[in-house]
Amino acid sequence: MEIHVKICGLRTPEDVAVVAEAGARYAGFVFFPKSPRAVTVAQARSLALAAPVGLAKVALVVDAEEALLDEICATVPLDMLQLHGRETPARVAQIRARYGLPVMKAVGVASAADLPALEAYGAVCDQLLVDAKAPKDSVLPGGNGLAFDWRLVAGRRWPVPWMLAGGLTPQNVAEAVRLTGARQVDVSSGVESAPGEKSPELIRAFLRAAQAAGKASEVPRF
Repeated sequence: MEIHVKICGLRTPEDVAVVAEAGARYAGFVFFPKSPRAVTVAQARSLALAAPVGLAKVALVVDAEEALLDEICATVPLDMLQLHGRETPARVAQIRARYGLPVMKAVGVASAADLPALEAYGAVCDQLLVDAKAPKDSVLPGGNGLAFDWRLVAGRRWPVPWMLAGGLTPQNVAEAVRLTGARQVDVSSGVESAPGEKSPELIRAFLRAAQAAGKASEVPRF
């Protein structure tokens, strides 16, 4: 099966070019000032306009107010909004209706107690991002390079497509796909040489590993 890959936190035209060339399906732009991967609306517009056809452009926001969402959606050519804060299901539905874009909702997972939230959000969004829950002392809701116990979501299905995130790297993405059955994966810090600095070599290595994992899952087992 084909594994769809999202590379998040792109900040330069070179990032976008490498991600597209390597075969990623999604490119993520972060609108969260506390993140080392944050971009301005003007920067994101330039990056999105440089993206080739077929590379889905995703805006990551955290508990964003309408003023920021209005500006982003009016300025940046987007394919999807990613809500990575504490948005309630009602807020997710409101944003989805207001902007007419597919919405992906990130849900942090640390234990089985976090799984019911995926059902609730799956009823109101277009995709789910199943991420590692951020540490309580972290200023970032994601992109912390932490994984969760993938066995918690092994073989599970929700009302909408889902994407696995949290601590993925070129070295472990194949195992993550094998254990969870994920058909989509998201990476940010795992393909960086320093916080906010994407590595072309790591991006290519991650795509190769994910694509190989997808092919391996198609091999019949006797």
